[in-house]
Amino acid sequence: MKIKDQEFRKSKGNNTDINKTEFSDTEISETDPIISNPTASDSDFQEKQRDVMDEMEAYRDIIRQNIDYPCFETGRFHKQGAVDELVELMVDVMMMPDQGTIRIAGVEKPVAIVKNRFMKLNYMHMEYVLGCMDKNTTRVGNIKQYLLTALYNATLTIDNYYQAEVNHDMYGGGNL
Repeated sequence: MKIKDQEFRKSKGNNTDINKTEFSDTEISETDPIISNPTASDSDFQEKQRDVMDEMEAYRDIIRQNIDYPCFETGRFHKQGAVDELVELMVDVMMMPDQGTIRIAGVEKPVAIVKNRFMKLNYMHMEYVLGCMDKNTTRVGNIKQYLLTALYNATLTIDNYYQAEVNHDMYGGGNL
């Protein structure tokens, strides 16, 4: 390596093919459908967007039916907004490709398994998750991940949770 004037000094590369940033393809070809036929691409995009929106609405309806959503509309126990947030989180997961993974409780789980678990949730599971959130006094760093984990685990933990509550109230609370 020769010593050169500092103003014109260029660092020597490491001769790897990992970063190929010098060659960026910024040219748009003339065969690109956006350029050649903007009307067709707009209608295709709008159709795909409509299909996605329809699919989201279908999942939203199924989930609301599974959890007896009208029971939450009275607002007797929980705010409907909180239920709506949980429903939207589940819809987001339902829209993910089955082949992907999603992080639940710090572990990557196949999306198909998480979807299956979410489709098993009912009114009692939602009450359970909302009740646990009401009792939580600790700071939650990532609320989305916390709620996804709570929803995912609801079908597995609801019975034991309520049994532990009964045991505490009857035998462990000192209120005999």
